[in-house]
Amino acid sequence: MTKVLYKIFPGIIFSFAIAYSGIYLSDFVGIRILKLSKSPISPIMLSIIIGMIIGNILSIPLIFLEGIKFSLKFILRLGIICLGIRLGLLDILKVGLIGVPLIVACIVISILIVNYLCKILDVPSKMGSLIAVGTSICGASAIVATSPAINADKEETAYAIANITIFGIIAMFVYPFLAHYLFNGDELSVGLFLGTSIHETAQVAGAGLIYSEQYNSPITMDIATITKLVRNVSMIIVIPTMSYLYLRKNINKNIAKPSIISMFPIFIIGFIIMGLIRTMGDYGIQNTGSAFIIFHNGQWQQVIDFIKTIAEYSLAIAMAAVGISTNLGSLKSLGIRPFYVGFSAAVSVGIVSFIGIILLSNFI
Repeated sequence: MTKVLYKIFPGIIFSFAIAYSGIYLSDFVGIRILKLSKSPISPIMLSIIIGMIIGNILSIPLIFLEGIKFSLKFILRLGIICLGIRLGLLDILKVGLIGVPLIVACIVISILIVNYLCKILDVPSKMGSLIAVGTSICGASAIVATSPAINADKEETAYAIANITIFGIIAMFVYPFLAHYLFNGDELSVGLFLGTSIHETAQVAGAGLIYSEQYNSPITMDIATITKLVRNVSMIIVIPTMSYLYLRKNINKNIAKPSIISMFPIFIIGFIIMGLIRTMGDYGIQNTGSAFIIFHNGQWQQVIDFIKTIAEYSLAIAMAAVGISTNLGSLKSLGIRPFYVGFSAAVSVGIVSFIGIILLSNFI
């Protein structure tokens, strides 16, 4: 245990320092220089940019690498799990159900467009399959889960991940402001758009944080997170389907089949449990004056605020790690044809999401 902490602690502190520098720089520019009551510059966005600059200009010492990876994977998931305390279970289910038809439309159209473009541009079918699942579901996680199922090699997997990551990072910075303009600040519409049109869970969280800080709308981040988590669950259907379609065209008996457990994002259960805890606690306060017999009204609110704080700090650290881990040099390694496919898929998902939300707005 001590050895593990020794390996990850320096990288976590390094990521935290970058996150804090983003917060400090945001306040310094907005409050001290511009003399505003609240900085117009998102500290999360600055944290990611600072991380990207440091990660691409400097050689990161080996002592930090394990902690950065840990932040990117486990601390991010801890932050998302803790976000569940901000909403009751009924709220989570309501938003999730609203997003289902939109998520299905985005996934289906994204896959169809990618397959069509791959045929026209003569992009290898393995590459097309990886880009399709990465764009439509959850970026690198879906690509990694699909890769062994279609026997993709390391270069193809890395290539697809780089493609998806580039467009996801761009969307993370651009879409919060674009969505605010397109939907006139409507929180539900913006949250659905961010949750369905951006690839990675981390990127959706980053975009939600940027929007929340920029427009003082925490609920938008909650909606985006729930929508993205529902989208992640579709891995257990889409990845086996894509694998089957590939295998039907390319018969290979030596291809491994990924297990359902390896494809299912387990942290979603933690998010739902947090929502259930919030629901049960609030019910206890309303009906008996105490939550779980232990916490009175003020104490229960303190517990909620404490868990919210854990979520905020965890996500800030994870976003800094996202910046550090983003390799801009991967742009050079991308061939032009898969680049066109990735770009077209990303734009198509955004357009379908926008149209779907406009149509849904007539019913919700």
